[in-house]
Amino acid sequence: MQQIYLDNAATTAPNPLVLEAMQPYLSSVYGNPSSVHQTGQAAKMAVENARAQVAEAIGAAASEIVFTGGGTEADFLALLGVLRASEGRHVVTTAIEHHAVLHTCELLEEMGYEVSVVLPDSSGIVDEDAVLAAVRPDTALVSVMWVNNETGAIQPVAELATRLAERGIPLHSDAVQALGPLPIDVSSIPVSLLSFSGHKIFGPKGVGALYLRKGTPFRSIIRGGGQERNRRAGTENVASIVGFAKAVELLLAERDKRNTHLLALRERFLAGLSRNVEEWRLNSPERAIKQICNVLFPGVLNENLLMLLDLAGIAASGGSACTAGSVLPSHVLRAMGLSEDDARSSVRFSFSSFNTFAEVDRAVAQTADAVSRLRAADAGALKR
Repeated sequence: MQQIYLDNAATTAPNPLVLEAMQPYLSSVYGNPSSVHQTGQAAKMAVENARAQVAEAIGAAASEIVFTGGGTEADFLALLGVLRASEGRHVVTTAIEHHAVLHTCELLEEMGYEVSVVLPDSSGIVDEDAVLAAVRPDTALVSVMWVNNETGAIQPVAELATRLAERGIPLHSDAVQALGPLPIDVSSIPVSLLSFSGHKIFGPKGVGALYLRKGTPFRSIIRGGGQERNRRAGTENVASIVGFAKAVELLLAERDKRNTHLLALRERFLAGLSRNVEEWRLNSPERAIKQICNVLFPGVLNENLLMLLDLAGIAASGGSACTAGSVLPSHVLRAMGLSEDDARSSVRFSFSSFNTFAEVDRAVAQTADAVSRLRAADAGALKR
């Protein structure tokens, strides 16, 4: 039985062209980019070419791109790096952030910083006025994700960046889910820091990037060598950096085509649910990227539904991949006002450009069958 993979918000399959671009740097061009000999300089040239590619894709200068070990590290580096260079002792963030940000904020509180957490509305979107209302004279940084990884909700990052820049306050945004689906141009949006991840965009795992606008207060938190202009020590992962840049290049070249296909997949999926499932509700708002559909099936425990789907060859998720093994309900859905029971009855389906209409049809059929079976089992148990 061939698996249908609908958990692309968790990770994506590497594009074959990405793997092809990486191969020489895993076998023949294996030098250390900090070495002065020819092999080292060839590796350094590959890293710098990749840096220029990523920078061009978001309208940045190459010097503003810092390669990291992934999106989580980029988030951590952004928050700690800015605060180490600032006098302010206060941070504003939101209740729907990825745990990479929320857990870093918990660490900041342990270090004596104060953190204000802003709730979203019932659609999962944070009101920019609410964020600005939480800002204080000692606020050193605001961190608001661009696209939520569980619902796909698009946050008002561009508007916030402009209004915060007028107050001289840096804005960091976890843009891991935004890169690709949305156009990002830092030459027109005054955001100070952005986090990216390779494995969310058909690139390799273990690599990401931090956009760090020139002039943003920043002190490195990783000590060691002078790599990445003394902003992130450690020998560069050359092959993965090349793969990440190739993934960015392919993604942006195909954005319109991909988005059209993803929208069609979403519409077919939701129409299929409407025809085949008696009771369900879409948690994802209208203002969301189209490849993420967070769906509530009242009375159906998502752990049981996901198990049946997996047995049927359908890969989906209960929410963030970083907490998928947890029995706790989604913190994002709870922040949106869903009850604990409804949060535990919600499943995230996330599509990619590699998915087909036939796969969507099969996923709908298997989901409808699993929901029906689970509800019948519960009804039978109640009668007994």
